[in-house]
Amino acid sequence: MFKIFWVWSNDEHNDDLKVEVVESDEETLDEEVGQVALDVLETEDNIYIVAPIAWVEYEDIDLSINKTVLTIKWARQKPVEYDLEWINMRNSECFWWRFIRNIILPENLALNKIKAYMQNNLLVISVPKLRFDTKNIKINKMES
Repeated sequence: MFKIFWVWSNDEHNDDLKVEVVESDEETLDEEVGQVALDVLETEDNIYIVAPIAWVEYEDIDLSINKTVLTIKWARQKPVEYDLEWINMRNSECFWWRFIRNIILPENLALNKIKAYMQNNLLVISVPKLRFDTKNIKINKMES
């Protein structure tokens, strides 16, 4: 079972994206896909995942979570100029089709509070850590 996180902007600047959770039984496709390099950063309160994603609109990125595996999926379409008859391809290193990246997350995260935003072609995913209050427990003597 996958939980799909639909990402959209809540303002005109696309600085802060909202995330909606939708349940789905969709399985991951078994086809050739590219992977993007990403960074995982940790602070006292959050885990941040930073992925450079160029030539993709934020509406076309799917974030999903299955247990503790976060999946990022998108497709980058080849520009129409690549298919012009009079263009000769001299070198081809760019990947223009589907991308997928799975990140195994630790279990101590508030997965229901994931946030994502895009800025300057960087997808940033923030996952808060769970916080547990500390409490001293008094031990009482049992009377017989």
